[in-house]
Amino acid sequence: VQLQASGGGLVQVGGSLRLSCAASGGRTTGMGWFRQAPGQEREYVAGFRWRDNAIYYADSVKGRFTVSRDNTKSTVHLQMTNLKPEDTAVYYCAASQRSFITSWAKRTETYDDWGQGTLVTVSS
Repeated sequence: VQLQASGGGLVQVGGSLRLSCAASGGRTTGMGWFRQAPGQEREYVAGFRWRDNAIYYADSVKGRFTVSRDNTKSTVHLQMTNLKPEDTAVYYCAASQRSFITSWAKRTETYDDWGQGTLVTVSS
């Protein structure tokens, strides 16, 4: 599965951005968003399961970020609001082709394919 992430950019504190991740070349059971700030480990942001629209957010983004789907385009969006400087990172989308177990959504090994990443910079 090929993943194409888009939508990153520069935004001021309190602003909003919407990231998109388009999947092609196969079926996926679930998708996830991760981010990695300079010098830090990759961090889980949110996970989405196609079968039942189950969505799981990291505590750090809960209430500010929202995942939505576009069935016709096999695309998952990440709407980010009230952005903070600590949200600055390269955001990656990932897809699983296996049985998507929600309790494993936070694990990078759950995912088979990764997009190239899109940079989000929040300026204060």
